[in-house]
Amino acid sequence: MGDSDVRGVVPGVLVAVAEDGADDARLEELALLLRQELLTLDVRAVEPARDGEAPEGTRGALAAVAGVLSVSLAPGLQVLGSVVAVVREWLGRVGDGRTVKLTIDGDVIELTRASDDMQQQLVDAFVRRHAGADG
Repeated sequence: MGDSDVRGVVPGVLVAVAEDGADDARLEELALLLRQELLTLDVRAVEPARDGEAPEGTRGALAAVAGVLSVSLAPGLQVLGSVVAVVREWLGRVGDGRTVKLTIDGDVIELTRASDDMQQQLVDAFVRRHAGADG
C-alpha cells in the first residue's frame, strides 16, 4: 500500500566479476563459478547479464556481457545480505587480483578480497540502502 518509492518491483542485482589481465573467456569462467554459489541462495534467478544491463566500467558490447550476472532477488530483499556474504566469501577463497562490483538501481559497491572494518561498514550501508525496511 504506500510503497511508491519501491516501484512495486524487487530490484535485481548486477554482479560484475573482474580479474587483472583476464580476457572475456576467463571472466565468463569466473562468473559461472560464482553463479553456482549464488544459486544456493533463495534467489529467483542468476543469469548472464545482457548488453544494456551491464554496469558502467565493465567490458562488453556482446549480447551477453562477459563476467556479469543478473541476480533476481526474492521479495523482501533480506537475501541481499546473503548475496553480499557469498560474494565476499568467494573472493576470500579465489585469491588476489579479483574484484566484484554489485549494482542495484545505479548504486555500485566494489568488493575486494580485503575484509577490513571499513569495507564491512560500506557493505552494511549498501545493504541497508536497498533493504527498504529498517529491520
